[in-house]
Parts: sequence; C-alpha cells; structure tokens
Amino acid sequence: MAVTTMDPESARTPQPQGGGALFTARGLEASAGHRGKHYACGSIAAFTNIMVTFPIQKVLFRQQLHGVLAREAVHQLQRDGMRNLYRGLLPPLLQKTTTVAIMFGLYQDFSRVLLNQVPTGIPELVTRSFAAALAGTAEAALTPFERVQTLLQDHRHHGRFQNTAHTFRTLLSEYGVKECYRGLVPVLMRNGPSNVLFFGLRGPIKEQLPEASGRPGHLVNDFVCGGVLGAALGIMFYPLNVVKSRAQSQVGGPFRPCGEVFMTVWRERGGSVARLFRGAHLNYHRSLLSWGIINATYELLLKVF
Repeated sequence: MAVTTMDPESARTPQPQGGGALFTARGLEASAGHRGKHYACGSIAAFTNIMVTFPIQKVLFRQQLHGVLAREAVHQLQRDGMRNLYRGLLPPLLQKTTTVAIMFGLYQDFSRVLLNQVPTGIPELVTRSFAAALAGTAEAALTPFERVQTLLQDHRHHGRFQNTAHTFRTLLSEYGVKECYRGLVPVLMRNGPSNVLFFGLRGPIKEQLPEASGRPGHLVNDFVCGGVLGAALGIMFYPLNVVKSRAQSQVGGPFRPCGEVFMTVWRERGGSVARLFRGAHLNYHRSLLSWGIINATYELLLKVF
C-alpha cells in the first residue's frame, strides 16, 4: 500500500518551458495563488473550529491548571458568568487561524521545495517528515498568543489583565518580549513531533476507511481521519500541555526549566499519573471534534476553491 501524506498537487512541480517572460510571470502568479489557498483554507478551518470549541477549551484549561474535576471546572465558569465565557477568545482565534494556516501552508511549501532539491536517494517519507517538523517549529513563533490566552483564562489574573491588547501591553512594558515567550520549550517539543505524526499518518489512516462516494462521504472520512489523529496526539502530548499551562500562568520571576515545572506539577498531584492526566478525557473529545472539523473543513475548502 502506497504511503502518501499529501495531495497529488503537492508532487514535484515541473518548471515552465518556453513561452517567454509573460508566460513565466503568469505561471508564477498562478502557482503562488495555488499555493496560497492552503494558507487560506487552513485559516478558515481553524476559525470554524475555535468558534465551536472555545467553551470546551476553557473547561479543559481549568483542569490542566488546577487539577480539578470537570464538574468543578464548569462550576468555576458558571461563577465567572456568561460575560466571561468567551473572555480570552481573541488570542486563540488569532493564534489558531495563523498557526493552522502556517501548519498546512508551510508544510506544502517546504515539501515542494525539499522534494525538488534533495537528492533522489532520500525516501520521500523522510523529506516530508522534515518539512512537517520545520512547519511545526515555525508555528512556535506565535507562542505569545498562547501565553496571553493562558493569562486571560486564569481566573487569578482577571483583575489584572483586561483584554488581549492590555495583556500584551502589560507584558511588553513591564517585563519585555522575553516574557511573552514563557513556555516556549514545551511548545517546541510538542509542535514538531505532532506535525510529523499528523501529516505522516493522515494519508494511511484515510486509506483504511471505507471508500467514499460523493462529497458527503469524503467529508465524513476527512472528519474521522483528522479527529482520530488529533485525539490520539492530544493524549500523547497532554503532559507537555500541562507543563506549558503551568509555566505560562506565571507572570514575572525566573524562567524555570521544563523538567523542573513538570516535577512541581508531579509532586503537587501526589505522583499520580491519573491526576497528571486529569482533563485528558475532555481533551480527547475536544481534539476529536476540533481536528475533525479542521481536517474536514480544510479538505472541503480545497475542493471548493
């Protein structure tokens, strides 16, 4: 069974032959627009997902940060009131629409460049995996959005930070740019490997699903494929997200190593794996829904546009 992780349009791009400068300019313009749609489709898919799943993410965040049960996390949100339910929406909206655009768009671009440049003896799977890791690493440049989202969702900071713009201004004026990148290490440890696994397994998983007939069938298959992968990766990298949330909930002070933060959380939760993964079941269902929506919407938009 052939292992493919990209659409056929991502294969090696032939260079235009002849036709003069006008033909070449038009070809480059069309090629740029064709590649640009991967960024646009990824961004729209992420926007759709965030609007649907943001309240679930807030419950999950409270569980990751405080180690409470889902019922208590929901009670906390109820006490905060409806006006605070979508508090902190803008950072993940900006971050996710941009990172998913980068994830899909840069993966396509890096794959195209690498496939055209690397020696033919290198397996295609290796080349595409490297492209996925590069795209994931590039996403980490947007860590400040996750940082601000964490602070706005943490009820302990409700009195200090008013909104997205105010939080950014406070961090930059009082602590500098470096403070915006607190928690960068777990983000890097998560993004690269998860991208490699997502793009590497997306094609093979879809090939195992029943053959689809018509657009609705393909939509269901894409949802299942993206959802299953997202849920599995969410569980696999859940401890890193716990460490990230804990690190980013701190404002000011020394930057603690990732391992030290993990050991602090581990001791606070009594050395219990079950308590470390508290909230993982909700994360599983949220990731199933989120990445199902993202993958299905992305593939649908590619076909439409």
